[in-house]
Amino acid sequence: IPEKLLNPATLVDPTKYLGPTIIEPIPPSEWYPAPTNDEFSTLDRPLTDEAVAAKYNNFYEFSTSKDVWRFIDNFEPAPWTVEISGLVPEPKTYDIDYLIGIMDLEERLYRHRCVEAWSMAIPWTGFPMRDLIDLVQPLSSARYVRMISFFNPEVAPVQWDRSDWPWPYTEGLTMAEATNELTLLVTGVYGHEMPKQHGAPLRLVTPWKYGYKGLKSITKIEFTSEQPATFWNTLAPHEYGFISNVEPQVPHPRWSQARERFITTDSNPTELRDTLPYNGYAEYVAHLYE
Repeated sequence: IPEKLLNPATLVDPTKYLGPTIIEPIPPSEWYPAPTNDEFSTLDRPLTDEAVAAKYNNFYEFSTSKDVWRFIDNFEPAPWTVEISGLVPEPKTYDIDYLIGIMDLEERLYRHRCVEAWSMAIPWTGFPMRDLIDLVQPLSSARYVRMISFFNPEVAPVQWDRSDWPWPYTEGLTMAEATNELTLLVTGVYGHEMPKQHGAPLRLVTPWKYGYKGLKSITKIEFTSEQPATFWNTLAPHEYGFISNVEPQVPHPRWSQARERFITTDSNPTELRDTLPYNGYAEYVAHLYE
């Protein structure tokens, strides 16, 4: 991994959240629709139909097929807390409504690319992860961010059926990736609160990486000095790497990455598109890997 990905220097603004002012959270009734970020207000393709996106998901805690919506009724993403730990001056646990309420939410239109060679275009609502990092002020020794999802086999049937898998689902980023302007912690989609099958109440979106990096239903964020283990890399290291950028010239053992099925109004589309390096976001992230 390039050293620049691990160097915490200048990655955060150490003064943004300091001072005696008490931050008053915005109530949930005022979160949506959020203002659109002009830089990410258009795409080179149409948006995926909301109804299609709601019924074609990977959320392996609930189903190993795409019909997650059928199995998620018993999952309750409220009340919810997010624990901040590891290499921080003061570990904290935030109520999710408070955390979202003190952040500046914005809508961004992003391309979404799954390693299974299908893609979508989604209007996410959330806040840059670097804003959270500004808030919690990790120590200079923090080189990675480890994120952990929930563990509750009573409501997540695959956690029960596949107890040999390395639950809870975990993912990780370098500090440079976590503070990149593209990296979004998402709370909503299509202009409203995020449905459970998309990863409510808080998920990660890194649009230049394959979708499995996008941890859903985050419960813990830990700052570490060592590269953290991740779910799929632990389960199948020959198939899933830690970095996992979209690279059309590098085939997966089971799927060519050169082209993708673009899903708009049909979950089984015939349209194929050439896959773009870094999913079309090279100008934002390619320098991280030079």
